Amino acid sequence: MKYVLVFILVFVCFEGFAQEIESDNDKIGLVLSGGGAKGLAHIGVLKVIDSLGVKVDYVAGTSMGAIIGALYASGYSGNQLDSIFKKINFDNIINDNLPRASKAFYERDNDEKYAIKLPFNDFKISLPSALSRGQNTYSLLSRLTLHVNEINNFNELPIPFFCIATNIETGQAVVLDRGNLVQSVMASGALPSIFQPVVINDQILTDGGVVNNYPIEELRAKGMDVIIGVDVQDDLVNREKLISAPEVLLQINNFRTIKAMKLKAPKTDIYIKPDIKEFNVVSFSEGIKIIEIGRQAGISKAEALQALIKKDEKIKPKIKIQPQDNIIINSLSLAGENSYTRAYILGKLKLKLNKKVSYENFNKGVNNLVATNNFDSFQYEFKKTKGKEGYDLFATLVETKNTTFLKAGVHFDDLYKSALLVNLTKKHLLFDNDVASLDIILGDNVRYNFEYLIDKGFYWSIGFKSRYQQFHKNISAQLLLSDDQIIGTGLNKIDAKLQDQTNQFYVQTLFRNDFSLGLGAEHKRLEVKSQTIATSNPEEEFLFENTDYLSVFGNLKLDTYDNKYFPRKGFYFNGDIHLYLYASRFNADFERFSIARADIGYAFSVSDKLAFNLQSHGGFKLGDKSTQALDFALGGYGNNLINNFVPFLGYDFISLTGNSYVKGSASVDYEIFKNHHISLEGNWANVADDIFETGEWFTFSDYNGYALGYAIDTFVGPIQGKFSYSPEQKKSIWFFNIGFWF
Repeated sequence: MKYVLVFILVFVCFEGFAQEIESDNDKIGLVLSGGGAKGLAHIGVLKVIDSLGVKVDYVAGTSMGAIIGALYASGYSGNQLDSIFKKINFDNIINDNLPRASKAFYERDNDEKYAIKLPFNDFKISLPSALSRGQNTYSLLSRLTLHVNEINNFNELPIPFFCIATNIETGQAVVLDRGNLVQSVMASGALPSIFQPVVINDQILTDGGVVNNYPIEELRAKGMDVIIGVDVQDDLVNREKLISAPEVLLQINNFRTIKAMKLKAPKTDIYIKPDIKEFNVVSFSEGIKIIEIGRQAGISKAEALQALIKKDEKIKPKIKIQPQDNIIINSLSLAGENSYTRAYILGKLKLKLNKKVSYENFNKGVNNLVATNNFDSFQYEFKKTKGKEGYDLFATLVETKNTTFLKAGVHFDDLYKSALLVNLTKKHLLFDNDVASLDIILGDNVRYNFEYLIDKGFYWSIGFKSRYQQFHKNISAQLLLSDDQIIGTGLNKIDAKLQDQTNQFYVQTLFRNDFSLGLGAEHKRLEVKSQTIATSNPEEEFLFENTDYLSVFGNLKLDTYDNKYFPRKGFYFNGDIHLYLYASRFNADFERFSIARADIGYAFSVSDKLAFNLQSHGGFKLGDKSTQALDFALGGYGNNLINNFVPFLGYDFISLTGNSYVKGSASVDYEIFKNHHISLEGNWANVADDIFETGEWFTFSDYNGYALGYAIDTFVGPIQGKFSYSPEQKKSIWFFNIGFWF
């Protein structure tokens, strides 16, 4: 009898619950937890909810749950979110990667030289506040929510919504249910150490999962009768998986949230827990699998979800939201204290008011501004202009407080050998828009590089460069000696030490951010010496060259390559002409001459893995031909080589010399898996004196080289090995490189 009474009691309770959630007057709330990449499972659950016709009356979320919840609340369906998130490059989102084309030439050089960059203020090294500023995420969410950007009260969204953030200063949870939707979601999802905190109403906010990863009580307080909850947060793991410091810290951080979930889960009427233990918070590359697991978890609760369908109510289908391709920006209002003028900001944005601009071009302008690294954030929102087509743009700029940086890099190649780069960069040294940078390169060949630039963007900027380079190498005797001297010594190659100090003063202007036009004056001190040739004093080295040259120059550069070392698309052009006006007394027979050279490249890809790069190079000398130390010298492999040294596979450095040359090259790059590349390359050249006068530049190539290479793209730069072969020499040569070239 006792068991019968218990059975009846349980049955009555169950029936009461079933009747309760089947009530047509029930308000249904949806709570989505945080969990980083695992939060993509929410999308799979939403697809099931939509397919069944369940009407959600309120959405609450934390962190990744806030991001997906906000988009769902703003009108997107589960299927639409599935399509959107499958197209997102999460590496770019998390690392805040900006397209190379968004960066001015100075910023490109910085990104392609240093492996480590740390703030260095008051002679103290500090760590960045986060890996990412979150600008790419902000721009993406801003575009996706443009159709609801006028709504400040989140209760007025197609589905009412709120999210949770954490006040860093007080440790208290903050409910965000009004204001700027994108800014609120960014605050809720600001995963510590990944994304920097967000300031809202003078509160410094970070990831809401720190204090409340599953805001079910707050959602119930909104008058919800039935709660659907999706829990994607981590469970505790055993000792076998606690093998690194980040995993230990994550486990400790999960103590509180997992303990809280034990109390909150039973309060959830329909509790959905996708089985995603094998994934972690950054498993975005597994997004398709995670979404599908979420869908399967939703299907497993289909019977309970169907009980929520309200009788005699036609569920309106989700509207199909089309992101706007073009917008008209009528005015720009800037907030936030900064040292940069309105003209500077408009110039970087490339924004012309009262004109239609594609959203893609507007986003490129935002990237241009952020890529200067002068600002910690650029937050903006659009408001419809009253009585006029288009929008008013309201933006808040937060200028970075860090103006001094300590940077470092490492490198090895077959010419300069091993090198450790230490850099000190100072912004606002003398003016608000200037930057000074000093590289000290230690290793087998000590070098330095100093640059100072007063950056006026698309106006004429003013700069100064001073560089010292040296290396020790067997050099073609033809580059250093006349034909009579070569015959007299009987040498083909000379073991020489080259030292080059170059100082430039220049003016430069940019247009379309891809073009750079520069004009300037240059002083070059070139010294070449060797112990191969005997002198009267055995302790002295024989001097081939010890001359100061003065010249004026002009250069034009176009660079739309998407990657310097592994380009998949874009054009490249670099043209330079130097007019040498004076040489010191060591070069007693000096007469004026000019050297012109140009490089052209085009990269394209035929698939996600396979890319081609076609290049053409050429150069010639005009005027006096007696000065040979600055002639062209082909051979070796590398980037950023000094003077007129030109890489040429199949031959060692500085093997082929002449006062004119033409070269063609082609490469095929296949990314076998992420950041691992196999390449096949060929180059062909004619190089000698006066080949443009003799017509030899238009004949079959005299010199050929081919190479098979393997490379790994790492944070310190490419690690490469190339096996090259020359048919003329009938011999092979290996080239190795570690790290960025500098």
